[in-house]
Amino acid sequence: MPRPTERADTKYTYADYLTWPDDERWEIIDGVAYAMSPAPTYRHQAISRNLGFLIHAFLKDQSCEMLLAPLDVRLPSPIHLVDNPKEQYTVVQPDLIVVCDKEKLNDRGCYGAPDLLVEILSPSTTHKDLKIKYELYQRHGVKEYWIVYPEEGVIEIHIFDQAMGKYAPALEYKNQDKIECRLLSGLTIPLSEVFDSREQA
Repeated sequence: MPRPTERADTKYTYADYLTWPDDERWEIIDGVAYAMSPAPTYRHQAISRNLGFLIHAFLKDQSCEMLLAPLDVRLPSPIHLVDNPKEQYTVVQPDLIVVCDKEKLNDRGCYGAPDLLVEILSPSTTHKDLKIKYELYQRHGVKEYWIVYPEEGVIEIHIFDQAMGKYAPALEYKNQDKIECRLLSGLTIPLSEVFDSREQA
């Protein structure tokens, strides 16, 4: 398979993706390849660590599982009973996911929509995360899509409305706000701890 390209007239599958160089990071959305940004910044990694720490601690001894990037999330449409890479045209690597149906998890990552999904914005991924991935996650019924704005210290949460078949208007959290997670009842996320660059205890 030739090296990947972001040309929209070339349709790739997860089988193609598995042949690409390990030192390059790509995502495929509806058959179109997208180069991922270079290594995340320190701030990006600190936010991911802090958020992951809070969610992981809450989920201890619970049925849902939290996983951090890099992890392949394959979103087949419609979902196939047989996990065949040649029939999968979407694979993404969100910064953080929560999966409550552990049958979706295997050695290749997650097969099917996570329940909660987090993307931490960077300048090179903003359009993809706010537009392309928003529409992708909405189409696949991801229950909660969290978008983190590192420089602004803001987290925007999109909650899937089953009756409407789309995301409800976004909820925005900033400054000293605390997120009361609807999906994971009892989970409280203080933004002051998410955007704190110091090491978690």
